[in-house]
Amino acid sequence: MEERARSAAQASRTKSSDSEAIQKNYLTPGLAGQPITTIDNSKSFNPNIACQKTATLLELLAQPSSTGDIGTLSISRDKNLDGAFDESLNVPVPVSGVCVNGIISCQPGSWNQCRPFQWAVGSSGDLKLSEVELSELSGCYCINNSCGTNLAWGNMASILKDLGGGAIGALTTADPRIGVAQAIIDGPLIRYTGAQTTACTGNPSVTATRYRSNPAAITGDATAASQTSSVFQALSGSAAASGKAEESRSCTIDREITVKSWDYDDIIAVRGSIASVTSCGTGCRRYQIRGTGSCGSVPPIYSATFDPLAPSRIQSARIVEMSADDWVQGRVNGKIVGYAGKRPWLGEALPSGDCRISDDPWYNRNAIDILPQLKAGATIVGARVRGGGGGNWGYVTVEIQVDTACEVSERLVDLCAGYAANPACHLDGETVDGVVTFRNGVHTGLKPLPQTRSFGSGSCTFQYARDFFERDRRYKCAVDLGNAPTPDLSRGAYIIDHSTGSLLADRIGASNGTVTTTTRPFSLPDRGSVPACEPICKTRAPKVNSAVAPDGVVGTKQNDPAGWDTFYHACTTDNQCPTGPGEEIVSACGCLDDFPEAVVMMQSMRLAGADMVCTQSAP
Repeated sequence: MEERARSAAQASRTKSSDSEAIQKNYLTPGLAGQPITTIDNSKSFNPNIACQKTATLLELLAQPSSTGDIGTLSISRDKNLDGAFDESLNVPVPVSGVCVNGIISCQPGSWNQCRPFQWAVGSSGDLKLSEVELSELSGCYCINNSCGTNLAWGNMASILKDLGGGAIGALTTADPRIGVAQAIIDGPLIRYTGAQTTACTGNPSVTATRYRSNPAAITGDATAASQTSSVFQALSGSAAASGKAEESRSCTIDREITVKSWDYDDIIAVRGSIASVTSCGTGCRRYQIRGTGSCGSVPPIYSATFDPLAPSRIQSARIVEMSADDWVQGRVNGKIVGYAGKRPWLGEALPSGDCRISDDPWYNRNAIDILPQLKAGATIVGARVRGGGGGNWGYVTVEIQVDTACEVSERLVDLCAGYAANPACHLDGETVDGVVTFRNGVHTGLKPLPQTRSFGSGSCTFQYARDFFERDRRYKCAVDLGNAPTPDLSRGAYIIDHSTGSLLADRIGASNGTVTTTTRPFSLPDRGSVPACEPICKTRAPKVNSAVAPDGVVGTKQNDPAGWDTFYHACTTDNQCPTGPGEEIVSACGCLDDFPEAVVMMQSMRLAGADMVCTQSAP
């Protein structure tokens, strides 16, 4: 039995001992629709947990330049998961620093004129880089020659993982249906294999993830679901639920301020027979739909489609001019709205008169409003041209004015409203923007000063002063447990008090009130010998501090930027330490206990943080 247990444990450890094994044996084949085997490999099956599968979801290529920066960073993506790349992004700036969720671009080969960018997804679903404050990025480090030589090539694998991980994180945040199964590194290239999971729908707003944008709704939905759940009603009416106790529940009240910048192309998209695009002021463009005519029975129609991406931002849309030699007929969604020519042309039939007039052009500058049609949805504007001879042309000019001003939204997300309104709950602790205002149900008398914080980036940067931005609360709520019966522990106490290592004593009570005591020999099977611990070893590898902070590269502020990375490894069955590249052994295999060292490090960080907090100000 012991051998069978050890074999089963080893088989399970082989299949799922670490994240790499789980990804290889379960996650990757599960998303790709490949066979998954049981722990003992005796059975296999083909799961179907993805709606669409793709060989390569995203491909990222990074090529360092002579300055140490990544001079070329290109991304190809299978946007609709059909097995072919249909989106590409060439980063237009050099990459001087890499972050978990973005990049930093500086003057090549230096840490001057730096601009931080964050991975994001546009309104059309395309991957992009948005300029942000450095405080919005995390885990940043320098890779160009200002911090060392050959950093990009020497650490290409980890840099590719950080770049690709940031881009994948932005995509999966914007579209929770996407699941990434595997990442493969091939020189300066990293490929991600993925699939569409979670919901077989074309809408990225999956119902199961809607609580992310409206977390307060989960309380009401949970209450409604409990009223129709027979399991919940059975448990709530059980004896175990009829007693009384006190539970501690935590919640937050957050002030969310979002600043969004708008470009013209974020508001409206245009495609079709556009001859020219000219500016008519801030947020204003004129589109000319132009073509040559025909004197035949079917004059050609040149069309352009105007797709409103943000209808509320469109202020005006008009046909401001029609001109032709000989005739042009303006159309909106197939309906005739006007003409320019020698004689009227407001029907499907051809206008009367010679088609080859070759005279001076005709103009119609009476504005025609098409704003209602454009706000209702995609609008097709057409120019039907009839002409010949030396002229033979016609056009329709559409003018669209949009609002590109910055958009600011503010809301309070109160997840504590349910507890505050519950008379069975009382406030036990509260922290407001880092200041403890309630402790153990008692007001401390402390109150945070009003703060001013910056939001947005670039031209859309705003400062807001508020009395608070975040409240962390803890409530204690009384839970009625009723008169739960006290369990009878006398039999267990008798067994413990009267049994020995070789004798088991017991006392059994019958329904008629009689009590019978028994004793019998007792022994435990040989439990075998087990190691005192899982042997581990401690190693270290040299590393130059290339981390980045708002004040610059951290290593440049140190007397010696060289340091060490510390690693812990589980030892092999022959008690050998599996060191990685460039690592040297600090402590050989054994029962290592570095908990005191970890406590000292955490306490040092806590005290250093306390020294940086302003606890008193001058009057």
